[in-house]
Formats: sequence, C-alpha cells, structure tokens
Amino acid sequence: MKVLALGGVAAGTKIAAKLMRENRGCEVTVLNKGAHISYAGCGLPYYVGHVIEEKEQLIVNTPQKYEKLTGVHVRTETEAVKVDPENKKVTAVHVKTGEETEFTYDKLVISVGASPVRPPIDGCDLDNVFFVRTPEDAIKIREAVDTGKIKNAVVVGAGYIGLEIAENLKRMGVLPVVLDMAPYAFPGFDPEMAEYAQRKLLESGISVVTGVAVTGIEGDGRVENVLTDQSEYRADMVVLSAGIRPNTSFLEGIGLEMFKGTILTNAKGETNLPDIYAAGDCAMVRHALTKKPVWSPMGSTANISGRLIAQNINGADFTYRGVLGTAVCKLPKLNAGRTGLTEAQASAEGFDPVSVIAVVDDKAHYYPGAASFLIKMIADRTSRRLLGVQTFGPGAVDKIVDIAVTGIMLKGTLQDLADLDLAYAPPFSTAIHPFAHALNILMNKISGKFETFTPAEFASGAAKEYKIVDACMVPSIPGAPYVELTEVNGPVDGLGKDEKILLVCNKGKRAYLLSNRLKYYGYTNVKVLEGGITFNRVEVL
Repeated sequence: MKVLALGGVAAGTKIAAKLMRENRGCEVTVLNKGAHISYAGCGLPYYVGHVIEEKEQLIVNTPQKYEKLTGVHVRTETEAVKVDPENKKVTAVHVKTGEETEFTYDKLVISVGASPVRPPIDGCDLDNVFFVRTPEDAIKIREAVDTGKIKNAVVVGAGYIGLEIAENLKRMGVLPVVLDMAPYAFPGFDPEMAEYAQRKLLESGISVVTGVAVTGIEGDGRVENVLTDQSEYRADMVVLSAGIRPNTSFLEGIGLEMFKGTILTNAKGETNLPDIYAAGDCAMVRHALTKKPVWSPMGSTANISGRLIAQNINGADFTYRGVLGTAVCKLPKLNAGRTGLTEAQASAEGFDPVSVIAVVDDKAHYYPGAASFLIKMIADRTSRRLLGVQTFGPGAVDKIVDIAVTGIMLKGTLQDLADLDLAYAPPFSTAIHPFAHALNILMNKISGKFETFTPAEFASGAAKEYKIVDACMVPSIPGAPYVELTEVNGPVDGLGKDEKILLVCNKGKRAYLLSNRLKYYGYTNVKVLEGGITFNRVEVL
C-alpha cells in the first residue's frame, strides 16, 4: 500500500510513523514545504525567553533521523500544489528550484497545517515585525531581543501563543503590550474569568488591551509605532500572533468538503473523498460534548487523531471521540487552564448550566510555596453532569483540567466525581483535593446550602439592594460593617434578620461559614459573594 502524507510537522509525521510501525510493508512518503519536519511549535515562545536555550532542541526529528527511525521517505522543501482524486495523483513543486514532481497514492493524508494571518494593514514588512509560527521565526525574534535594543514590544493577538510570547519578552526585560480585537483575552474562558486574568497580568507588567483594532504599523525602515482605532503604541518590535489560516487554497475545486478553508472529516478522520484523510491544523474534528464540527489547531489533537488515522488506514475501525477545547498556558504567577463548555456555550447548547467560582488551596497551606487555585466549575443543573472547568493559579493547573477532562469524557456527574481517591501529600495537594473541594462547593450551591451571587451577577448589579458585610479574616472592605466569624453565637447587632445581607470574605470560605451561623440564628436572606475579594473588586459607596 502506497501512502502519501502532505505536511510533516505534527499530524503527518505521526501518521506516517505509526503506520510504518503497524505495517512495515507500506510505502509511506511525507512531502513537506519547509526544511524542518516535526518541530516543537508550542515551544517557540520559550526559545525566545531562553527557557529553551538551543535552537536544535526545537527540532524533534531531522528528516534524516526520522527516516532511519521509521522507514518513511521524507521530501522537504516540496510543496503540494495540486491533488487529482480521480487518478490518485499529487503534483508537487520544489520551493527553491521550481521542479515539478508527480506522486501517486493508494491513500492520501492531508496535514498541511496552517499559516499566520497577515493583517491587512500597512507596515507589516518593516524590520522588527515578526510572526511566530516556525523555528526560524523564533530564532529571528530572539536575535533581535538579544541585541539589547528592544525596550518596548507590541504583541498583536491575545491567544495563548501571543500571551506566552509576551511573558517571555517580559522575562527578557522587554515591556510588552498585547492588543486584540476580541472583547476579552483568553479564548475559551468566560468574560469574568478573562477580566480577572487581565488584571493579574497587568500586576505582573503585561498590559492586555482588548476591543481594539490595529490599523497600521509605522516606522522609517524599522517599526516605531503601532496605530489602532483608539490610540497608538511605541514599539521597537511587533509580534503578529493574530490567528492562523489553513493552508488549503490549493485544494479548492477538487470536491473536498471544507468550512472556511478547514477540511471536514468524520470520526474516522476520513474526508468526503475516497481514500483521502485529513488531520492537524487544516482539518476539523468533532466536539466531544456537542458532537458538532470544531477546529482544534493543537499539537495534542494532531497527534491523537493522527495515530487513529494511521490505524484506520491499516484496517482498523476506530473513531475519535472528539475534543473539549482543552488548553493550558504558562504565564507569570498565573498559569491558566480550561476544558469543556463555557457557561455561555453550555446555555447555547441547551443545557441548564450552573457554576461556581471557588478559591481553594493548591497544596497544604503550611507547605512552603503553597498558593491558591481559582476554579470555575460548570455543570448541568438537572443531570448534574460536569460540563466544563476554567482555572488560574501559579501552580499545576493542568491537574485540575485533566481530572475534569476525564470526568467529562466519561459523562460523569458531580456525584460520580465527588469521592475519587486522588493523590495527596502536602507538597502536592490538600487532604480534600482542590478539584474535589470546588466540586463540593458546587454541589452545596445546587442543593441550596450555599446561596451566592456569582462574580458576573455581582458585577452586573444584581446585589445592589444587599448590605455588604465584611467577613474577612481582618477588616478589609472600607465602609462595610465587619463581623468576626468566631464571635457570632447569636444575633448580630446592626443586622436585621430579614435584611438582605451579602457576606464577603477573602476567598469565600469564611463568608460561607458565617452564613451558616446567621441562618441558624434566624437570618432569612443571606448570600455569599463567590471568590470574595480575591476575585472581585468590592467597594462600599
């Protein structure tokens, strides 16, 4: 069987290598437009920041090493320009010589990836204006930074790569500003979570400005200013990270089903054309919860779906259960992670979502380096099925996300996940695991034991008729009456039993404990502000 893979960064090389392991008798060829195959695209920001020191570390496999390891034939700097599905032929051109070569196949894999979006503005060709997609891009950025002449940088695009580039520029002593047209940074997070993260990034010296359109880049040969529809920003460097576009224009007109340039596939990785598969950043997959087509340009998705496709080409009948939009991002003092549906997405998909924002310890509070996780957990109110998680914190947010992924993929309810025997030791976790802690808080909310205003509700003015009561460990809210939890053993002077009372503490726990006491002593309308002053900005006018 002759298998041809177009593209050799993640999905193409995974499919080819797995196929050869499954069936050494296959003749597998990979065509790749670039000189490098199998490079670590997700590691590029960390090369810029000298976290990864050697550029060779970004190259997972050279073509020569890969061929020896797998038996796959690799043709680099060879770009596919035409596919003939009827005759099972591909025409490719050498990018330097222009020489055309025709390849035949029994099975074709399209894994040509995507390229950075070039904004339709003037100035993109000035010196010190960079994209960040290939090892060459990262090398050029670092070389510019290492001259010591870059003091201010503008990063266009507040997605994960853009934010990681900003973090690494800051690490190198460059002052970054991140600009994005979207109303919020952190795609896949609910608005109140994104706003919180933007505030925390600003505290770390990274300014994120959203809802702003870049209209031009100015400079005399070299970038000097970035113009927007609202203001302008001084810049010695611009990094354009405003999204990517599938490299599929050469496939138009051959009958391949696509959506906005992205190839539609079924759960087996097949396209609508016989013997043609697609994977990676140029292809759609399915969302595991909604079952709808979704674009997931992630190295993890490329490798998982690629492995499955290789097995199916070799005669298996496997289906991909799909993705959840899972992502993690390392940022200064604020790692971010998410999976599943946001609250807005869950509502749009017909669920009855209920959520809670919990601030919980990330490890035993007495252990050196202990900090907090800020977790938003979302479930369906009726079925109690877990739908999504979003989390921030300086620690290992990935463990919260990965537990949630497991629960969601196995269609777990909150009760199913409530008493898991999760790992505990003081350096790693708390006796009640932080995931379980957040889950318990959400179950208390659903049962009515924990009556709250969410941060989103509070910000919208839903609590404006409530008296704010300071329940922090020490008085922390100017103008609010303070109540010390441990001294409440009956009615509290100055608080009416039928008065609308909103208890606010540092994280939410002490306010919850105080609400229990007040309810016991006859208070009928007491609520707690989720996340306390850790998450919310609270003022008493």
